[in-house]
Amino acid sequence: MTPLVLLPGMMCDARLWFPQIAAFSGERVVQTAPMNGVDICDIATAILADAPPVFTLAGLSMGGIVAMEILRQAPERIERIALLDTNPLPELPEVAARREPQIVKVQQGELIAVMRDEMKPNYLSDGAKRSEILDLCMDMAQSLGPEIFVAQSRALQTRPNQVEALEASKIPTLILCGREDRLCPIERHQLMYDLMPHAEFTIIEGAGHLPTLEKPTETTAALARWLEAP
Repeated sequence: MTPLVLLPGMMCDARLWFPQIAAFSGERVVQTAPMNGVDICDIATAILADAPPVFTLAGLSMGGIVAMEILRQAPERIERIALLDTNPLPELPEVAARREPQIVKVQQGELIAVMRDEMKPNYLSDGAKRSEILDLCMDMAQSLGPEIFVAQSRALQTRPNQVEALEASKIPTLILCGREDRLCPIERHQLMYDLMPHAEFTIIEGAGHLPTLEKPTETTAALARWLEAP
């Protein structure tokens, strides 16, 4: 089977995908890649350098943004793609500006406070596992550290517009998001679905920005259908 490459979101690592890794690693090679670098194009190039010659690709949030750039750079190497809780558009100026005080705080040693107070509370729905998932998110962020936070923030501020890359794609595609995602709302995913002629669109009920952890059974099932589709 074609290897599956999973790309995590900002300040997340492979643990974002643990339920899916457990589900799929028995039948195919599954690997994750770090989001290291201050430029989305460079991050994508580095991942391509280490990826299999042909692979299946899934990315969530920032991972989805990088996945779209990988698709733009090397469409012939991607067998199929899944874009979860992400955004194909450049960062709005007001959003880019809001990152600056966060970057300053993190550089002053306040990574935990920024993640706790300004970022992670916006990620999740009010599900039963909210507290447990927030603790995991904080642990992933602390493991990555302030330098990665600053680099990823810079990369997101200058990310490219991927509308043309999505319009050009002809591969099987899954567009998926949590119903309660406030960071990347449903209309962003509807845009991607409308752009991509071979896409399926799935909304996960009871999930916010991290459906892989909030609703792992439903998300894994959607990914399994995408992987098995002709």
